[in-house]
Amino acid sequence: MAQHNSKDTLFTAPTHKQFEFDERVASVFDDMLTRSIPFYRENLKLCVDFLALNAPCGRIYDLGCSTGNMLFELYERLKDSHRDSYKNSYTLIGIDSSSAMIENAKLKAQAYNADITFINADCMEVEFLDSRAFIANYTMQFIRPINRLHLIKKLYNALEFGGVLLMSEKMSSTDSVFDKQMIEYYHAYKAKNGYTQSEITRKREALENVLVPYSLEENLALLKDAGFKGIEVLFKWVNFGTLIAKK
Repeated sequence: MAQHNSKDTLFTAPTHKQFEFDERVASVFDDMLTRSIPFYRENLKLCVDFLALNAPCGRIYDLGCSTGNMLFELYERLKDSHRDSYKNSYTLIGIDSSSAMIENAKLKAQAYNADITFINADCMEVEFLDSRAFIANYTMQFIRPINRLHLIKKLYNALEFGGVLLMSEKMSSTDSVFDKQMIEYYHAYKAKNGYTQSEITRKREALENVLVPYSLEENLALLKDAGFKGIEVLFKWVNFGTLIAKK
């Protein structure tokens, strides 16, 4: 059984394969998130706050849900807000292509007695039901660029009128000097959180051509091209950002 709170030491030794969300990554993923994503907990709560405001009821999908942190946070908030009516008001569904991630999420759901459905599937192939909200946190960056607009259009079409898409991404800069400075600043952030320079370098090499970041402008254009009208930046820290888009 995978350990949810194991320390991320995956890149302390050289690796010669591309990054993938396998059993080894799943076993340390929660530690990896909190040490690698700036303001991870604060941004998670921010997303939950805006989901609660914009999705008063209905079906909510989390694409690339990993070990389910976002949905568990959302579940607790909605359960407290709606109490007895919760079960009739919301349907929470997490989807991830990694079977190891889904296994960990299901174990957490059992431990927390949380009414959340977790499905092992490729979000490109899922037929989504009518929904009030979609969450895609650090997910689109792992979708091949040629497929991103198709997927976001699919989400737009499945949303009810007034429904929202929350999307967090690691972002590049259109200015090469700023881009280099932001990457270096982010690496310094990771070093402060206990990663060695060799770990940082090895992980970056493993993610090459696996994580393909868009700039803020490219992400905004993607959402507009899919049909979204109301789009706002909820959070931005150097090369990380969260967008909310409304149908």
